[in-house]
Amino acid sequence: MAARIEDYALLGDGHAAALVAKDGSIDWLCWPTFESSPCFAALLGDASNGRWCFAPVEPVQHVKRQYLGDSLVLETTFETASGVVEMTDCLAWSEVPPRLVRSVHCVAGHVALTSELEVRFDHGCLKPWYRRVGRRVVAVAGPHSIWFDCPLAPVCDAQSVQVEIDLTTGERCDLVLTCCRSHEPPPAALNVDQTLRATLLDWSQWAAQIDLGDDRYADAIRSSLVALRGLTNRVTGGIAAAATTSLPELIGGNLNWDYRYCWLRDASFTMLALSGTGLRAQAQAWRDWLLRALAGEPAQAQTAYTTDGDRHLLEWECAWLSGYEGSRPVRFGNSAVTQSQHDIYGELIDALYVSRCHGMPPGDEVWFLECALIEHVRRIWREPDNGLWESRGARQHHTLSKAMAWLALDRGIKSARRTGQDAPIDEWKRDAAEIRESVITQGFHRDVNAFTQSYGSDRLDASLLLLPLRGFLPADDPRVVATVNAIEKRLMHDGLVYRFPGDQGLGAGQPEGAFIACSCWLAQVWEMQGRHEKARRLFERVLELRNDVGLLAEEFDTALQRQCGNFPQVLSHVAFINAARFFDDAGHSLHAL
Repeated sequence: MAARIEDYALLGDGHAAALVAKDGSIDWLCWPTFESSPCFAALLGDASNGRWCFAPVEPVQHVKRQYLGDSLVLETTFETASGVVEMTDCLAWSEVPPRLVRSVHCVAGHVALTSELEVRFDHGCLKPWYRRVGRRVVAVAGPHSIWFDCPLAPVCDAQSVQVEIDLTTGERCDLVLTCCRSHEPPPAALNVDQTLRATLLDWSQWAAQIDLGDDRYADAIRSSLVALRGLTNRVTGGIAAAATTSLPELIGGNLNWDYRYCWLRDASFTMLALSGTGLRAQAQAWRDWLLRALAGEPAQAQTAYTTDGDRHLLEWECAWLSGYEGSRPVRFGNSAVTQSQHDIYGELIDALYVSRCHGMPPGDEVWFLECALIEHVRRIWREPDNGLWESRGARQHHTLSKAMAWLALDRGIKSARRTGQDAPIDEWKRDAAEIRESVITQGFHRDVNAFTQSYGSDRLDASLLLLPLRGFLPADDPRVVATVNAIEKRLMHDGLVYRFPGDQGLGAGQPEGAFIACSCWLAQVWEMQGRHEKARRLFERVLELRNDVGLLAEEFDTALQRQCGNFPQVLSHVAFINAARFFDDAGHSLHAL
């Protein structure tokens, strides 16, 4: 059985991500890329779907985990009755072919350990052929191969590769997996010491760019930035929304989606989190990824892409995976990419505006793209869409989508004035005023006394906290105050914010966990309204939700007191970063730019 979601730590190399549990089992690894078929899928099934468990044989009395410095090199300390070992796990940075390293060192006494490697290709169902090559073992199935290096003689059967290891004080054992194509020659043996040093050096050089001043939440922010880098394609700059697919929003339910792709709507929040913390190169790589992904006709923009920029994310259900704690179906791919989601255009233009405010070279092609996007927004803003939350029901006139259309025009006007670029500013101002009037008159429900999810609906929606955060209305506007009060009264439970009342409106009719990003947004809005104590208390509540290595999922189940949803989740982390920076200096907020 898989561990609790919060019991996992992230490993990443800028191309792929793995999840390792506190018990030493790597239960999730899509290799060699974020979007690849998993070769370890026990997270969504059981051990027979692939995993690599490496742990002491006798019962573990205490486990402690930490990342080494500002990195995703994980150190886990296992204490048993007979001794103590430290295990270092990492996906090696900059290694070609990609490598997964597990190095264990006995620091006290005597410890016996077992390594059991179960590789399963093709989404956790295809058993490979295990073959010895000298002291090495290779797992082969079709085009795939994984090489296992160990200084001891492993035992192979049709299911797995096992190694028994006995260590006494001062002794060490290194195990390495290498991902290759099956037709390629065997990979060279790895110098583990050199690889670990090089990986830590790369992380430390990256971390040296982070500039947080004397921020009181600096350590927590750095942890979130590390997670964000771990989900970033180091070549293209694209950022996966999470490392996983189908971790449930409701444990045992069917709200299970594939988040291993790059969502456009995360654009401006991510841009702010990166550029506002000194990571200019990473922010510019993200900006450039956006430009490449959007190249062509704006009307053909998708909501999500692979981190390489590919468009084909066909959704299908995997019958042989039983789901995380029985949460089915398990989905690969995401059909939401075909939806009409008008809010993405405001997010994109805002991201480009934020990048310009932080001094990134604009280029004529950037302005050409912005103008094309704005003209597209002017054509479509009156049409219904599927909205921010990707409703799979009928399209609606979502209030936030209309407000994001206003944001696109507002940021376009500000950019034109800032740069002196030629633009039909008067026409844009006229359309922006029309959209604003539409949102205020049709998006505000007088009986509810709040902005609601869609025109004519009485349904509250916590995403409308973005209205003051994006500068659509001041935080002290009576309509915003009333909306915030309604959200506090009807969408808060156990100190956290839920997206909607009741069900999600996604055709499932099931409750879900509190949405972590929404809780961060409310904390910011309260701070803007001068409700400082409540704002700080809510933010500290979110701070407490992080696991022992600083990671956040998409949601938190207040009844079960567990993280839920895909993990770790970029939107949760960037919302956390931006809220933390907001408390340090309100000038970091989007509305203040």
